[in-house]
Amino acid sequence: MESEPLIVQEQPAITSFLTTYLYVAHFLARWGARMWEFSVGLYMISVWPDSLLFAAIYGAVESASIALFGPIVGHWVDKLTYVKVLQIWLVTQNLSFIVAGVSVITLLFFSSLKSTNFIAFVLLVILTNISGAVGVISTLAGTILIEREWVVVISEGHPPEALTKMNSIIRRIDLTCKLLAPAITGFIISFVSLQASAMTLAIWTTVTVWVEYWLFMSVYKGIPALAESSQRRIRRSMPIDMEQSTSTPRERESLLSHDENNAELAEKRWRWKIIDWISNAPCVGAWQVYLKQEVVLPGVSLALLFFTVLSFGTLMTATLEWEGIPAYIIGIARGISATIGIAATILYPILQSRISTLRTGLWSIWSQWFCLLICVASIWIHNSLVAAYMLMVGVATSRLGLWMFDLSVIQQMQDLVPESDRCVVGGVQNSLQSTMDLMAYTMGIIISNPQASQVLLSHNFSGFLEVDLDICYCSNIGCNTLHFPSIPHQEAPLSF
Repeated sequence: MESEPLIVQEQPAITSFLTTYLYVAHFLARWGARMWEFSVGLYMISVWPDSLLFAAIYGAVESASIALFGPIVGHWVDKLTYVKVLQIWLVTQNLSFIVAGVSVITLLFFSSLKSTNFIAFVLLVILTNISGAVGVISTLAGTILIEREWVVVISEGHPPEALTKMNSIIRRIDLTCKLLAPAITGFIISFVSLQASAMTLAIWTTVTVWVEYWLFMSVYKGIPALAESSQRRIRRSMPIDMEQSTSTPRERESLLSHDENNAELAEKRWRWKIIDWISNAPCVGAWQVYLKQEVVLPGVSLALLFFTVLSFGTLMTATLEWEGIPAYIIGIARGISATIGIAATILYPILQSRISTLRTGLWSIWSQWFCLLICVASIWIHNSLVAAYMLMVGVATSRLGLWMFDLSVIQQMQDLVPESDRCVVGGVQNSLQSTMDLMAYTMGIIISNPQASQVLLSHNFSGFLEVDLDICYCSNIGCNTLHFPSIPHQEAPLSF
């Protein structure tokens, strides 16, 4: 009777020590990504003043990269060992941000390149876009590995509340980086220079990559469940790969050897090859896996929230800079937004334990909508500075509902998606979110004049949230669990 309490007390002590390593490593990785995410919009508006074109192009390239390669990244993470994914992720992410930082420094130091050597100017801009896109793709691999895989594996064998707590802490770390990194970067830009902020980013990524790797590997070696899960994934994927590599060619050979001279069979051969190539493509297979999941509608609902410029992203940051808001004020506003998001990670476990994951998600999305009404009101304010501050207030307060909704959807996916599909579903989910993000940046490219940004805001708000709430409300999971008065699906309950 005395030995059981000793065992129960030892396990949390070991897990707590190693999860602290996990949280610190995740903090270091996210800090560099958040620095770049905040700074790149200011870099682009500085390189090409009085236009959101370059900022929108960069956002479109970044979102298109994740939208296109997200399912492939998820499939790749699922096939490789945890250690391989970790190594490729950290090296690629940090090297990409170093290259992007150096190219930005060159553009800022040699600002006359636009007029003296336009080809070199364009090449540096392209290099910045490509390296930044590679950086966020590799960051996606790390996000899938840590948030969708390791957290679930580590929490196995513990009470269900352990997963909720780890999810909240991981999101809190990300939002803390979103709070502090932009604020510090904004002060560097405002009181030192843009060049100094780019140099800080390059130095940070160069130094921290080694610490991150050591911390993550300590977690991997200290928790046997991670190594066991990694080996289990490899054993699961090997028979499938062998079957695809042996059975398919044999079937094709039997078809070809039947009659080589028959033109009709030759045409069928090419059709079979094309169909076989498309069906076996990681991107197509990943989408098939995603669409079969029970949580597909909540996932689509979350993705629709990314079809917006109502966030402290590249376009909104560049627009506020053009309106005359100082960089450090933008950084502070973004920090306040992240603070409210951190409060959401504290409030979410409390609500989730009392009213369930589904109800928490539903109330969260409605609270976000009410806060965003402040942004809608700013459209009719004639004083541009007052409108800009109203916009920041509305976006910042809406983060409370947004991040609780995000956590509720993620936890549904962790609970309901099978282990064999977690990484693939995570990759497709991020791809879908980036597709919506890309649509917002495409609107920014079309309406690249900052004076027309209010038109972009109004069109964006009145569309995405109405559709999102409709899907969230009418999903089979939500409607069967929550007994609210029915609203006809064909009517739009939120129209302006």
